[in-house]
Amino acid sequence: MLTEVLTRLRRLLGRFTGTEGRTTGPASARAPVFTADFGSASQWVAGRSWAYPDGGPTNPGDNKLDHLVADPSYSRSGTFRAVRRPDGNWNTGLLTTEGSDEGFMVRAGDVLESRVRLPAEVGAWPAIWTWLDGDNEIDVFEYHPDNPDLLELSNHVKGGSRYHRDPSVSPGGWVDLKVEFGARSVVWWVNGTRVFADRRGVGRNWRAYLIVNLSVCAGRYHPAPDPDVSEMSFEVAYLRVQRP
Repeated sequence: MLTEVLTRLRRLLGRFTGTEGRTTGPASARAPVFTADFGSASQWVAGRSWAYPDGGPTNPGDNKLDHLVADPSYSRSGTFRAVRRPDGNWNTGLLTTEGSDEGFMVRAGDVLESRVRLPAEVGAWPAIWTWLDGDNEIDVFEYHPDNPDLLELSNHVKGGSRYHRDPSVSPGGWVDLKVEFGARSVVWWVNGTRVFADRRGVGRNWRAYLIVNLSVCAGRYHPAPDPDVSEMSFEVAYLRVQRP
């Protein structure tokens, strides 16, 4: 009798959190399916993404000063750089699994973990996010140093976002991130603490490519870089994906 009650409670919890039929949390039985090697040309394409108009190199419609470059010094070490150009734009680093030989996609139920060092310069706009065919975007995180303690966590697939303020988040600081792309709820952890579950999820058939990049703000939503700033960066120590 007790076993049946516990089973029913687990099922109800799964329906509520979008994880029905599988175990969640640190004790979950998951297998690693992707470990980022940013230097690998078979895993990642540099300096081009169809998330940008015509694949890039610029995206002024999103209020970005980016000019994407394939130069490996801008992304392949795991340090994503942006350097001011004479024309007012910035050469910027971007890597995506879209169009790569391996073509890795995250799927519903996957868990992504990463550790990042946030940029310090106002105008920097780092992000880890997903993309496919003009849609399927989940922002693992976005950050703007003019809001020094705030991370932006967003589900653009079905709606739902959180501005998460945390004293452990600061310009130049390290942050541990974890996201579960649940069919019925996308869940975010920051520095080991669960901070947001959107209760909307991505749907059972969701899939998307990964993008890691450093953009530069043009000033409409967040301040553009100070005139005396000529370079900025953020670092990704690791990025991995596990699958149940």
